[in-house]
Amino acid sequence: MKQKLSKVNFQNLLYLYFFHLLFGIYYYFFVFGDSIGYWSQAALLDESTFYYCLTEQKGTLFIYAINYIPAGILGLSYFTGTMLYTFLGFVGLSHFYITSIQLIPQNPKFNSLHLFPLLFFLPNLHFWSCAVGKDTLLFLALGLIARAIISFKSKWYLFITGIFLAYLVRPHISLFIIIAVSGAIYLSNKTKTYQKVILTGIMITLFLMIFPKVMEFVKLEEASIDSFNNYASTKASKLGSANNSTAIDISNYPFLLKVFTFLFRPLPFDISSIPTLLAAIENIFLLILFTVGFKFNYIKSIKQAPLTIKYSVLFFLSGATVLSQSLGNLGIMLRMRNMFLPAMIFVLLWHYYFANQNVKKITSL
Repeated sequence: MKQKLSKVNFQNLLYLYFFHLLFGIYYYFFVFGDSIGYWSQAALLDESTFYYCLTEQKGTLFIYAINYIPAGILGLSYFTGTMLYTFLGFVGLSHFYITSIQLIPQNPKFNSLHLFPLLFFLPNLHFWSCAVGKDTLLFLALGLIARAIISFKSKWYLFITGIFLAYLVRPHISLFIIIAVSGAIYLSNKTKTYQKVILTGIMITLFLMIFPKVMEFVKLEEASIDSFNNYASTKASKLGSANNSTAIDISNYPFLLKVFTFLFRPLPFDISSIPTLLAAIENIFLLILFTVGFKFNYIKSIKQAPLTIKYSVLFFLSGATVLSQSLGNLGIMLRMRNMFLPAMIFVLLWHYYFANQNVKKITSL
């Protein structure tokens, strides 16, 4: 990557690596969650169980299969596993970083504050993408996909790898990706008609292949609005009644408040620990950026945006709309939102770049 970046951008990428590494070390020493089980349980698998988890299962059991070789056969420690996953998370982050440089010609400003690479130092972007588990692998998959979309002809293999990995880790997220890519292709003015037909056909085929598996994975018996609403209400109620400091009952929230909660909480009144304090500060900053952005025309900037930005908007909206209805726990919301945070960053960077360019045009008249 050094050959593709300016000296300053490469230096900032190195800073990002060490910043990301700090979060990996912090996670190992101070966070005692599912990641420990993902590593220790994988070490206990036998060959037949490994084969079953690898070929027949998705989600948690697939993670056990992935970890079986380093944890079970090679006997690597949990610390080594955390460092391996931290590196994989950084690979995903580096793809997001390079994609943003290719997408946005000039560094956008918020007042006098340069937003790049500042937005890539948001704590939650690193915290959930360094641990052993699904979040890190999905973050890597999304980074590969973002890099592929910007130059699909030469990077198509990254897209295939990314969508396959996303499907194995969290099948429903692969549906969001397919919907977002299909919509972005359809809305793009630069994509030729025959290309739209071919690419949309491929996306529809993938959707039809994956959708039944997703229904099975989330245990929905039928594809209906009532079925989804019942599933979302039940899950939100269970998570909201959980006995922990980050549980909130969103079952009675109106639709837009659920979406807002998913995107911008915890806020200062939700602070209960150092991680929630950092998350609250980050959310206030994002909320200010998002709100001030309404001074300019979001719709106009998105219409003028390249394909990757249109994909980011649709992926971000689809994920926020669907997942916000069923999550009643701030910790889980932060983990889930981390999948969509790079898309939000892309949209904000593009929007402020577009706004800066329009301001320059007005002042030069």
